Amino acid sequence: MPAPTVGGMSAIQQDAAPRPERTTQLGPLRPLVELRTYAATLHLLLDLPLGAFWWVVMIGGLTAAGPLLLTLVGIPILAITLWLARAGGAAERIRARSLLGVAIEEPPPPPRDVGWLRRLRNLLLDPLAWRAVLYLLLLGPLGVATFTAAVTAWAVSLGLLTLPAWNWAIEGGLGVELPWGGDRVDTAGELALASLVGLVAVVATAWLVRGLGWVDGELARLLLRPSRKRVLAARVRSLEESRTRWVDAAAAERRRIERDLHDGAQQRLISLAVDLGRARERLKGQEETEVYALVSDAHAEAKRAIAELRDLARGIHPAILTDRGLDAALSSLAARAAVPVDVDVRLPERPPASVEAIAYFVVSEGLTNVARHSRASRAWVRVVQDGGTLVVEVGDDGVGGAAASPGSGLSGLADRLAAVDGRLLLASPPGGPTTIRAELPCGS
Repeated sequence: MPAPTVGGMSAIQQDAAPRPERTTQLGPLRPLVELRTYAATLHLLLDLPLGAFWWVVMIGGLTAAGPLLLTLVGIPILAITLWLARAGGAAERIRARSLLGVAIEEPPPPPRDVGWLRRLRNLLLDPLAWRAVLYLLLLGPLGVATFTAAVTAWAVSLGLLTLPAWNWAIEGGLGVELPWGGDRVDTAGELALASLVGLVAVVATAWLVRGLGWVDGELARLLLRPSRKRVLAARVRSLEESRTRWVDAAAAERRRIERDLHDGAQQRLISLAVDLGRARERLKGQEETEVYALVSDAHAEAKRAIAELRDLARGIHPAILTDRGLDAALSSLAARAAVPVDVDVRLPERPPASVEAIAYFVVSEGLTNVARHSRASRAWVRVVQDGGTLVVEVGDDGVGGAAASPGSGLSGLADRLAAVDGRLLLASPPGGPTTIRAELPCGS
C-alpha cells in the first residue's frame, strides 16, 4: 500500500526531511539565558582565592630562591617553584577549558629517558614554566579586580532589579541621591524605575562578565599554551620513536621468519634428503632402473632446495648475525664473496639490532655489486663507530662507474638507511675505485 502523500511529498519523506531548529532571538538578552555566562561568573569569583594562593606561592618561592642562587641552595628551591608553576598552569588550563570553554593545548610531556641533571636543566630553562610563573603572579591582582567587578556588578544590578521585593525592610526606603531631587526611593514610581534600571544593569553585567571572562581566557591562552616550535619538536620526537618501534618490530619479524625457516622447513627438507639418500643407498646395484633414477633426482633436488632455502633465510636475516654479532657475520659474508675481501670491524659494543641488520645488508649489497659489475681483484670492508654514528664502508679496486639509479640495489639501501635517519654516500668515478659509505645513528 503506497504511503499517503501530502502536498506531493509522502509522509515517510516528510518524516525524513530535516526540520529547522527553533532558535530564540533574544538579542542583547541572550547572555542571560546561556550557561556560559554563569560559568564565566564562577571563573571570575575563583580568580580571587586561587590568585591569592598562587601569588603567595610564587612570590615565596622566588624570594627564597633568589638570594640563595649563588650558593646553589636556591637551585632546588627554584626548581620546586617552577614545578609548582607547571602544576598551576595545568590546573588553570583545565579551569579555563571547563568554565570559559577556552581550549588551551597541553604541552608535550618532557622526555623521560634522560638523567636527573638533564631534567633539572630542562626545567630551569623551560620557557613555558616561566610563563606559567608570570601568569600565576598576574592572577593575584587580576583576581582582585575581576572578583570585585563581578561581585559589585551582580550585587548592584540584582539589588536594583529586586528592590521592590525588599525595599520595605529599610526604614524610609533605600537612601540614594536621586537625579530629580530627594534622597529616598520610597514611592511606587521610583521603585518601578529602579527595577527597570536594575534590569538594564543585569543585562550589562552579563555582557561585562562575558567580556572579563574572554580577557581572562585570552591571557591564559597567551601565557599557558606551549610554543608552536615545542609542539612540532615533540611531534617529531614522537614520530621518530614510533618509526624506531616499527623498524625494530620489522627486524624482529625478519628474525622470527628466519628462525621458522631454519628450524621448520629447512629441517624437514634435510630429513627428506637424508631419507632419500638412504633409499638410494638401498637401491645400489639397480642404477639402471627407473626407480633409482627417480630417487636419485629427488635426492639431488632436495639438496638444491635446502641450499636455496638456506640462502633465502640468510637473505632475510642471517642467524650468525643474531648469535655472534656483526664481525662474525661480515667475516662469513666475505668468505663467500667472489673476490678476496679484507674485513676490519672495530666496535666497542654491539649496536642496536635494527642498525646491525642494516649494516649487514649494506655490506651484502656492496659485495654483490663487486661480484657482478666491478671486475675488481680485491675488496675491503671497514666498520667503525664514530661517536653516536656507525660508519660502514665497502670498497673495491674495480672499474668504477656505479650509480644509485632508481630501482637499483643501492637505491633500496638508501631508502632502508633513511628509515633510521642514516645516509648513503657513493664515490665511484670511471676507472675506479668504488667506495660505498653508510652512516647510521646508533646512540652515543
